[in-house]
Amino acid sequence: LKRVTQGFNSKNNCDARTYSYMLPTVAFSPKDYDTENIAAFRLEPETLQKVNQLFTHYKGTHNFHNFTSQKAPSDPSARRYITEMSCGEPFVRNTWEFAVITVRGQSFMLHQIRKMIGLVIAVIKGYAKEQVIERSWGQEKVDVPKAPGLGLVLERVHFDRYNKRFGGDGLHERLEWDREEEAIKAFKEAHIYPTIIETECEEGSMVSWMSTLPIHDFEASVTETQDSKDQKQVHQNY
Repeated sequence: LKRVTQGFNSKNNCDARTYSYMLPTVAFSPKDYDTENIAAFRLEPETLQKVNQLFTHYKGTHNFHNFTSQKAPSDPSARRYITEMSCGEPFVRNTWEFAVITVRGQSFMLHQIRKMIGLVIAVIKGYAKEQVIERSWGQEKVDVPKAPGLGLVLERVHFDRYNKRFGGDGLHERLEWDREEEAIKAFKEAHIYPTIIETECEEGSMVSWMSTLPIHDFEASVTETQDSKDQKQVHQNY
């Protein structure tokens, strides 16, 4: 328990959030890899390096309208600021290899993180070209796949501005969790990670999602030109 100011609002006073996303590393396997043999897959250091290089594209402020639903490119709220995004070293659990992606940003929209990860997986597997990430900031609608929701966890809420203003006034504690770090880690290891791993091994949500990637069209814009609409109308009239 921490004493806060009278007008404190945990949502409005939060100036950044850190999420983690745990996934089986087979997500980054070549597109022709036999997914019946998940336990045998091990992520190459070069592939992990490439994954992290792709994640650097997201850092900074970008128009993420393609990474959520029903958000127009002109909507100012589609612009979001990402400070960190990286994938950690792989580890083995239940014979499968897993890794944890960490992302920190000012705020996130619905499905944004899952789509950010989904697009990088599509590039790594060779379904999309790296340029699609930069193209997704533009005005046109880009088909961005949404990775499964299973591995996504809200790790930390950050109150940096609040701490700067009230943390040293003698009345209020800083809103930090450094002292609880070991307890948080132990809870994750005992409850959160095993749940994600067991569910993934039983249900195979990542592998079944991966099979949908060839359906996506990463080259074309989803937005039709007026000419093609007119052409379609002509065919319908006949």
